[in-house]
Amino acid sequence: MAGKVEKYLIEQRKKSPLHFSLIDPQKVDEASSLRDTVKKLVDWGTDAFLVGGSLGVSFTKTIEIVNLLKTTGLPVIIFPGDVSNLVPGADAILFLSLLNSDNTYFIVGAQVQGAPLVKTYKLEPLPTAYIIVGYGGAAGYVGKARPIPWENPELVAAYSLAGWMMGMRFIYLEAGSGSPQPIPRNTVSIVRATVPEAFLIVGGGIRKGEQAKEIVNAGADAIVTGTLIEENEDQVKNVIQAIKQTKQ
Repeated sequence: MAGKVEKYLIEQRKKSPLHFSLIDPQKVDEASSLRDTVKKLVDWGTDAFLVGGSLGVSFTKTIEIVNLLKTTGLPVIIFPGDVSNLVPGADAILFLSLLNSDNTYFIVGAQVQGAPLVKTYKLEPLPTAYIIVGYGGAAGYVGKARPIPWENPELVAAYSLAGWMMGMRFIYLEAGSGSPQPIPRNTVSIVRATVPEAFLIVGGGIRKGEQAKEIVNAGADAIVTGTLIEENEDQVKNVIQAIKQTKQ
């Protein structure tokens, strides 16, 4: 059954494709240093905040960042690189399974460890098929994934369909932080056609408004930017504007 955050995302999607701002606690010196950036992201129209990272994520700093983001009134969603990313205070968690990992820990082991904490912290679980494509980045390396080659969109679609059939209502296609290119438009469109009912999230390598526009036109429900927030705030504004101007 869909919870409050899932219902919010679905309702927002009826208006336009969504933008998620990803904040990696390990890359933030002090939570307070985010305040101006967060205000800009809200003003530009971001729809939710993701919080998490693959390496060196501090429990204490993550709580501070979550508390800061909660003041915006937008959903704050944990994007866990591991169980250590789970903290109280957030609204929800991408309860994800890295389907193309060679290590069962990232497919179900970490989820077993984390489930009691998710319940204790009263985080709304958003069941997510997490699939790493192409470059992979730190998430792919740490998660011991076999990134699916760019030129095999049908394999990405098969993983997505398997996740949906196992009850995962969200599908997250990940090119990896700092990827030299985003998920190809053709891949997104094939996944969309294969699993039309799923909420489709695409992240990694999206640096320009035109790239975001192509991906949402191909069928993505939400675009994630993280590295771009750290490197070029003005470009993030362009990405968000391109997403919001695109109607499906």
